[in-house]
Amino acid sequence: MRARYFAILLTLLAPAARAEVAQFPSSFHTRTIPANGTQIHLRVGGKGPTVILIHGFGDTGDMWARLGADLSRDHTVVVPDLRGMGLSGRPENGYDKWTEAADMRAVLQSLGIDKAVVVGHDIGTMVAYAYAARYRDLTEKLVVMDAPVPGVPPWDEIVRSPQLWHFDFGGSDMERLVKGRERIYLDRFWNEFAGTPSKVTEATRRHYAELYARPGAMHSAFAQFRAIRTDAEDNKKAIATKLTMPVLAIGGEKSFGKMEAVVMRNAANDVTEVVIPGAGHWLMEEDPAATIKAVREFLDRKK
Repeated sequence: MRARYFAILLTLLAPAARAEVAQFPSSFHTRTIPANGTQIHLRVGGKGPTVILIHGFGDTGDMWARLGADLSRDHTVVVPDLRGMGLSGRPENGYDKWTEAADMRAVLQSLGIDKAVVVGHDIGTMVAYAYAARYRDLTEKLVVMDAPVPGVPPWDEIVRSPQLWHFDFGGSDMERLVKGRERIYLDRFWNEFAGTPSKVTEATRRHYAELYARPGAMHSAFAQFRAIRTDAEDNKKAIATKLTMPVLAIGGEKSFGKMEAVVMRNAANDVTEVVIPGAGHWLMEEDPAATIKAVREFLDRKK
């Protein structure tokens, strides 16, 4: 009887916990489109100049719900899941960030969109930089959040950090270790890289753990990291010509902080620095208000 009581209690509490995960406004619609040899799941809402929001590891496009809601008041907001992640297709190859930038370009082209502001967090920062470097004339502004860019100084020092061991983690044996333990693996990132781990809520952790436990999801996630050596070589060539569009570099005080702008000044001429006080890596989970304010002010600023 007691076991049955607790089972009923957990069932009643579960919907309330899931409700804590921010949702996109009902005006956004979702679709899955063919793009660059795979299928990309995306959310689209709003009207006006285009902003594309690119997520990173440990999240999907769902992370952008609050920022998307704000920007959709006067922008067209496009929010894809990267290849291999979320609800997008899981091809075997193509996880280098220059290929994923081409995925993003194909998404915008399919929507009839030419130029866009490009925003990225974590791995999304790496894809966003690759997009801006590859499609310079089509990138109006670039926003990068709390992640290094492979190959861009001081990359060689950053990549030596013991915390970044996961960059080389992958392969069949590692996948066997993580299979069925996706939540444990993801908790490591949410706990160690957060300024305040409790701000990455239980509902948020459960939501993403369920997505990353889907068949093939971790295989593709590992591939994102295993491609970083290739990304570094691509970007070492790209920084020979610095970006000229305005760039906003946002770091969490307890994570990359000012280093985000240091990195981007080695890759771009016009860099604005913002550090979110008290926040760690998970900016949209830890301090969405300050992060949204920084992005909004940057986008509203005249070039």
